[in-house]
Amino acid sequence: MKSLNLFSGYIYLIIAVILGIASNGFLKTTESFTKITPTIFCIISIVACIFCLSRAMSIIPVGFTYATYGALTITAVTLFGIFKYDQTPNLYGIIGLTLIITGVVLLNIFGKLK
Repeated sequence: MKSLNLFSGYIYLIIAVILGIASNGFLKTTESFTKITPTIFCIISIVACIFCLSRAMSIIPVGFTYATYGALTITAVTLFGIFKYDQTPNLYGIIGLTLIITGVVLLNIFGKLK
């Protein structure tokens, strides 16, 4: 039963990441919240994201959950910016993203659950 709970925690985490990417990726299209349709989309998706993130945190430890959410969302939104807005990060940005991903992988592989 515990593995089923852990599985559902990761499902909530994946949904939160997808919603976080959607919300943050399309935030620029709101034009400082002056365009109503993208603004409503961003508000609904971020509220749903936070709901799923809180559900994941009730099952998975907070540090693991938020670190994984943050790293995946930051990386995906950066890729989104590259492909949609032609915003290529410089060398320091690439190094920073690599460090973020490496840190989360280390946390998830070697971090201890209590």
